[in-house]
Amino acid sequence: MTFDTTVPPKMNCITADVVIIGAGLSGLQAAVNIQTAGFTCLVLEATDRVGGKTLSIKSSSKQAGINDAGATWVNDSNQSEIWKLFEKYNAGAVIQRATGTSFQQAEDGSTISRPYHKESSGRDDARANEMRRIYGAIHEAVETSDLEHPEISASAQRLDTMTFAEFCQEAGPNIGTGIASVATAALLGVEAHEVSALFMVNYIKSGYGIRVITSDEKDGAQYIRARRGMQAISEGLASELSQGSLHLSTAVKSIQEKDDGLYEIHSTVPKIFKAKRIVVSVPTSLYHTIQFTPPLPENKQKLGQSTALGHFSKVALVFEEPWWHTAGLSGVMTSYKGPVSFTRDTSVPEDDQWSITCFIVGDTGRAWNKYPEAERRNAVLEQFNSVFSTATVVPKPIAVHERIWSEEPYFLGAPSPVMGPGVLTSLGSDVLRAPVGNIHFVGTETSIVWKGYMDGAIRSGQRGAEEVITSLRG
Repeated sequence: MTFDTTVPPKMNCITADVVIIGAGLSGLQAAVNIQTAGFTCLVLEATDRVGGKTLSIKSSSKQAGINDAGATWVNDSNQSEIWKLFEKYNAGAVIQRATGTSFQQAEDGSTISRPYHKESSGRDDARANEMRRIYGAIHEAVETSDLEHPEISASAQRLDTMTFAEFCQEAGPNIGTGIASVATAALLGVEAHEVSALFMVNYIKSGYGIRVITSDEKDGAQYIRARRGMQAISEGLASELSQGSLHLSTAVKSIQEKDDGLYEIHSTVPKIFKAKRIVVSVPTSLYHTIQFTPPLPENKQKLGQSTALGHFSKVALVFEEPWWHTAGLSGVMTSYKGPVSFTRDTSVPEDDQWSITCFIVGDTGRAWNKYPEAERRNAVLEQFNSVFSTATVVPKPIAVHERIWSEEPYFLGAPSPVMGPGVLTSLGSDVLRAPVGNIHFVGTETSIVWKGYMDGAIRSGQRGAEEVITSLRG
């Protein structure tokens, strides 16, 4: 793909010290820090809004109530950077409900109930023992791996020659593959055979281990939601930018280094942007959508070619009343059948907003996505009703909100790019964060801590801003 970079005689030119590509959390945090340091900074965003994969929508026709169609949870302990902003912009903490009876649906559609978050009732000792072996193997691999440079860990070469499915299969021959895919689909929207065991171990370590990254309770990754919606944080950051520095609906096509040392950016708007430094805040798997002149180094190109985003869709079912609370249910369902893989209660009682959000991920999500909208909705409602109606009467929702991130042209999936076997050990982890000349790269997948999460996005923006500020100060 080539682009005409000839500047028409009357095309408007805008120059700044720094141009940031992408107005998600990473890009916005970098922009705020750079402007605070006294440098001029422009933010170019392809869509018509700020927030990236944070997107908050009105729940129903009621006066109040928000559902997050994108990133949803934070915590107030080990996710310190996002929590500072959560409080600063008064997002409104809603503790994730973690009580009541949950459901587990088998591949044949049969359903069993169990206390909240209890995987086994204890009747199947063999399965329970195998589960413990699998979690023990994951925990050991996480504990012995290097967080910042996983490729130098003692077991790195072995782990990077196998998929996460194969790794879990070693520890649990009967259920390992299924358990592995439940984890990778829920966390990243991919099947376990698509992702390297080394990558997955490092991803889990960046989130403080398997128990923390899968927990809905205190200190867990799914502990607190935002009453105002998580997009409020992105909007808060955007409000701190200098007037005129944010350019929405401006999709970058090319970045060209000129003889005078400046970079020239061409986009979908009739303007030319010029800057001394560039910050790229788009997923690694979308680097190919921008033409770089000169081209990116081979290792950066391979990084873009070797990473991919998973299939991650959400369908929020909004109800008039919390009928599942009355019935003593948690609102949680996990399923091996699909299309819905799992659900969570996403209500905000203070706003009389009652909802359960369905997550449709991985291969079942890809298959479900092929159907027309009406068939997709019917499939979700049919499965949902078949499970929850085993305990109570399920009313019709007053609103249904569907978001398919794989269909969004400037995202093409969520929540964070993954690597298959051999990528980390061949390219190294530094390639994620290494600048190219005066072009810097940020994004949640480049973070060392909480990669794939909002906290990781903020941390990467801070790191990118520090690099740029240090460079400009010379």
